Amino acid sequence: MSDGDVQNDAANSRLRRIPSISTILSDPEVRRRTDGLRTDVATQIAQAVVQRVRSAILAGDGAEQADEIVAHVVAELDALQQPKLREVINGTGVIIHTNLGRSPVSEEAARAMQDAATHYVPLEIELAAGKRGGRMAEVTRLMSLLTGAEATLVVNNNAAAVLLTLSALAAGREVILSRSQAVEIGGGFRVPDVMRQSGARLVEVGTTNRTYARDYEAALTDETAALLTVHWSNFRIIGFTAQPTLAELAELAHRRGLALIEDLGSGALADTAPWGLVHEPTVGESLAEGVDVVCFSGDKLMGGPQAGIISGRADVIRTITAHPLARAVRADKTALAGVAATLRHYLRDDYTETIPIWRMISAQLDELEARCRSWIDQIGFDGATLTTSQSAVGGGSLPGETLESRAIALGEEALQRRGLTIELVAHRLRSGTPPLVPHVENGRLLIDARTVLPGQEAGVVTALSAALNPGS
Repeated sequence: MSDGDVQNDAANSRLRRIPSISTILSDPEVRRRTDGLRTDVATQIAQAVVQRVRSAILAGDGAEQADEIVAHVVAELDALQQPKLREVINGTGVIIHTNLGRSPVSEEAARAMQDAATHYVPLEIELAAGKRGGRMAEVTRLMSLLTGAEATLVVNNNAAAVLLTLSALAAGREVILSRSQAVEIGGGFRVPDVMRQSGARLVEVGTTNRTYARDYEAALTDETAALLTVHWSNFRIIGFTAQPTLAELAELAHRRGLALIEDLGSGALADTAPWGLVHEPTVGESLAEGVDVVCFSGDKLMGGPQAGIISGRADVIRTITAHPLARAVRADKTALAGVAATLRHYLRDDYTETIPIWRMISAQLDELEARCRSWIDQIGFDGATLTTSQSAVGGGSLPGETLESRAIALGEEALQRRGLTIELVAHRLRSGTPPLVPHVENGRLLIDARTVLPGQEAGVVTALSAALNPGS
């Protein structure tokens, strides 16, 4: 018998040992997890698992025993019942963590979003008059008080805000942009690509490091519709540099009857400088400088739900709102409720106490140190130490800027004494209940206190204790 025949016989033998679908479905653990599910759901999952095993065997991979196949089905049924988007503890020190859903909203914003989602709301009706009203009326009023914007439109994210604005104001015409601002934003989206999709024609001026107002003026033609400026939200150019001020660009644009559009990116509504960070331009400052339309995110430095916000001159916003694309990308009632609730925190000037990212940014070191010491005392691991760490704002905001912070550190040597490794403990933390995402740096596993939300203190202790003492 040839080697090939032997291999085929072995494969066929392993295939015959795969339990039938009915056998898998009759297993007590499987039956316990299918209670309340549609009958075909468990069947589909069992069939998919069996097919994967069959394919692996035919490809020459190792066979699985019957109980292992059942275990896979059980695991998939468990995962089906547990939402993927469940609460996670952020121990990385990155405040606006893109992979962890960016900015958590305030409790008030969350309640407002839940109320809007579970009830009828006066979305497009003026209750007192009994007449149809505008869905942006509340946000427009709040944003006007905060920034001076005459009108505001909320869409689903800032990329959509920029795309819609360019489509409405510049499709088929030219838009002038500094070469240094033809950047790539999160997710691989590039400003030139967004502009191309809008139908506008990009005209780059200046050089990578130096651009002047005269460069914009020299590029103006009868085909020019607008000047565009893009804030460097996720990188810096330093050294021999020059950029025109917004006031200079506004003067040029308005003298020539053009619109000045700014993609402000993160969309700060408050000054970041008092907390030891560089000053991030605010929406109000841009509008005061003469920008006609400012596009920015609602879910980064603003600290609200995912949204793209377009604020500025009323006549320009009306033109944008009337574009057919506006309906395709507009925000729903839950996002509008969350944005409005978030804006009220700024009106009340309580945002550093109520909006999670601002509470993290403004947290004091003695508070963070006390939290870490409490965790160390409770987990009872002699290899856990208090250390200085650096927190980043993240989310494409304030590049290169960090805040001194405090963290628990688990060193490699201390873990090895317990037969553990950093990789194993990190995996256990991420896979635990609750999941805790740590930061690994210079041979240490860190849990940064700055990004752990109030109410998650006990979860940190539970997660660390389980990862360090899995059998206890």
